[in-house]
Amino acid sequence: MFDKLIKIFKDFTLSELLLGMSVTAKELVNTKITVQFPEERTPISPRFRGIHALRRYPNGEERCIACKLCEAVCPANAITIESEMRDDGTRRTTQYDIDLFKCIYCGFCEEACPVDAIVETQIFDYAFESREGSVLTKERLLEIGDENKKLIDKTKLEDSKYR
Repeated sequence: MFDKLIKIFKDFTLSELLLGMSVTAKELVNTKITVQFPEERTPISPRFRGIHALRRYPNGEERCIACKLCEAVCPANAITIESEMRDDGTRRTTQYDIDLFKCIYCGFCEEACPVDAIVETQIFDYAFESREGSVLTKERLLEIGDENKKLIDKTKLEDSKYR
């Protein structure tokens, strides 16, 4: 009997509606945490894994020695490498492709590389307009590495204390 009276009282006073309005009023005065994305950026962890890049040595030569460890360790089979021997007896890649539709951004390729040639940058806001754009070629990977050399070096230095 007492429970019925409480239910009638709650129904008559619209207590659920008042409770909801109080939550809304409380949120109206709280500070907002919305980020205006293109203009404002949130901090990113140095261990964040974004788009890939190929690095070069300070003398300008590409680091990749075509050992194919990254291709072998890739769980999604997103990496394709072809190589050939050069006149000086070293092996270098002729083709280095990463299919971004297949890639799961696990970071295994970066971990497996003995010469630190392939890295995953902190770039997460990239887009492409066609299926061909989803495949990063060797030239595009080197271009990304050259454009973001300072950022890559900075994040590698910050991440080095965790390795």
